[in-house]
Amino acid sequence: MLPKGITKLPIQQWSNKHENFTHQLVPDTSFKVRNPKMGSRRERYLATTKNFQWLIKEATTKNFKLRAIGSGWSFTKVGVTEGGLVDTASLNFSFPIIQKYVSSNYAKNPEDLYFLQCGTIIHEINTRLASKNPPRSIKASGASNGQTIAGALSTGTHGAAFKVGAIPEFVVGLHLITGADTHIWLERASYPIASQELVDWLDADLIQDDALFNAALVSFGSFGFIHGVMIETEPQFLLTEHRLGNVPYADPLKKAMQTLDFSDLSLPGTTGNSDMYHFEVLFNMHDFEPNNPSKGGFLKYMFKKPFTPSHTPLQRTNDFTYGDDLLGIISTVLDKLPGSGKIIPQMVNLMFGLAFKPEPPRTGTVREMFNYTKFRGKVASAAIAIDIKDSPKAVALAIEVNEHTPFPGGLSLRYVKGTQATLGFTKFPNTCVLEMDGADGQVARDYYEAVWKRLEQENIPYALHWGKINFNLNKTRIKQMYGSASVQSWIDARNQLLSRPALSVFSNKFIEKCGLDTIHAAIV
Repeated sequence: MLPKGITKLPIQQWSNKHENFTHQLVPDTSFKVRNPKMGSRRERYLATTKNFQWLIKEATTKNFKLRAIGSGWSFTKVGVTEGGLVDTASLNFSFPIIQKYVSSNYAKNPEDLYFLQCGTIIHEINTRLASKNPPRSIKASGASNGQTIAGALSTGTHGAAFKVGAIPEFVVGLHLITGADTHIWLERASYPIASQELVDWLDADLIQDDALFNAALVSFGSFGFIHGVMIETEPQFLLTEHRLGNVPYADPLKKAMQTLDFSDLSLPGTTGNSDMYHFEVLFNMHDFEPNNPSKGGFLKYMFKKPFTPSHTPLQRTNDFTYGDDLLGIISTVLDKLPGSGKIIPQMVNLMFGLAFKPEPPRTGTVREMFNYTKFRGKVASAAIAIDIKDSPKAVALAIEVNEHTPFPGGLSLRYVKGTQATLGFTKFPNTCVLEMDGADGQVARDYYEAVWKRLEQENIPYALHWGKINFNLNKTRIKQMYGSASVQSWIDARNQLLSRPALSVFSNKFIEKCGLDTIHAAIV
């Protein structure tokens, strides 16, 4: 008999949100977890903790593997396993933190903190924070906000907030279910958050350790169940977005791409670098020519300013309306049509002209700017992190590859502050993320593979987004990307935090392929 709050999911296969893959599951090993309906909030939360532990015990006893699944956003099998999935979407408690739950050594104020259950969607977080008096906001977002907080955190979801960083950079505490009879509150020793009263409220064991915390931040479901996440927020703010086309790919743009010094671009709306928040450059590789304004870059940049009560909420519109299955149809046609490479440039030119046209400036909150993406058919996305100094070289490389292996999509560069996460892919102090988005299919994957190969031939250091297409990852490449010491530190942390049976429960073929599944020999 299942505990209250757990129901069995009668599924034997599962497809991700982007329809890139369908994954086979072991029958009778998938579950949905809900918070109990009765009792105080603490009693309900603790009951869910017990249910997570029951699932680990069940998986250990019956020898199957588990992974929590949130919104199913990842393009790869990083978040699935050769066993069952645990649907956590209903676990969406969130609440502010009061003084008694905050460490006396915490550097900021209690109102800066917000506690979230793992299944809370970024869109919900934005809405709840905006309703507070005074209103609050998350510090940064990915391009869209349909991911759960645990899923977005665990794969290093990022935007283009080059002074803030990706989502892991404002996470300051984790409640991890690490075994059938263990669970911990984990935070950095150098940045204490929780008082003993909060740890007692969770009925958890306290661990304060920078190396362990940084390893657990980006761990794609391999460190047990993330039940709770503590984030730092800030007062609500506004972003004014500018879109600028016909920017020649010349020295002023290259300088900005390499240094984040925008002084030579004479950007409309510029009031100095101090309030620039978001910087993004987009290229149509099928209609590109250096120094030619009509075949140059398209810029999206945002300035940050204080929120005003008189702000009228931004109403987003999207005139770019594919049919529900058009991208999937395009990818199938490209795979099967002889000489499909000849039609790719025309297709992308049309798509780019519709999707990336200049628009007047608009102002909105994080919630309004980064909205809830609705998917239309199969899409492909790969994201490559490089040092910003290498960005012009990488653009030239990507365009060169496109000449003989045409890509059915576009190229964008998004700038992100580097991460503290041990295996966070935005690993460079100033990171540029090359995003290659388009129609899925073999044509796109051939292009990705060719770009990765050329980066290695040119000795350009890079890392791949854990949640996007990354089929070339293996043990050797992981060590090349992050260094042997970082990889070993991540493995050691996993072994230290998880019970020995849980190490097996939370393994999968993805981390095995990456050489991250090592289990240390037992100490006799």
